[in-house]
Amino acid sequence: MQSILHSPAQLSTHLKSLRKSRRLTQAQLGALIGVKQTRMADIEKNPGAINVAQLMQLLHALDTRLLLAPAEAAAPGSENSADW
Repeated sequence: MQSILHSPAQLSTHLKSLRKSRRLTQAQLGALIGVKQTRMADIEKNPGAINVAQLMQLLHALDTRLLLAPAEAAAPGSENSADW
């Protein structure tokens, strides 16, 4: 499944959903990327608090990839402006 994200809140929702779909607790996922459960909770609440390297590490642990595409490749009717 592919998702187009336009805001940090959407990223937050997707990260939490991905973790739960993999049946991982925050502590278990945190252990995979070398952070404590409290840091995972912070990341899920505010993904803006994560750096790109840590985001890539987190996505890899969730067996998920980041795809960058031109805005015109977005689904018809989707917003083109980001709420970052």
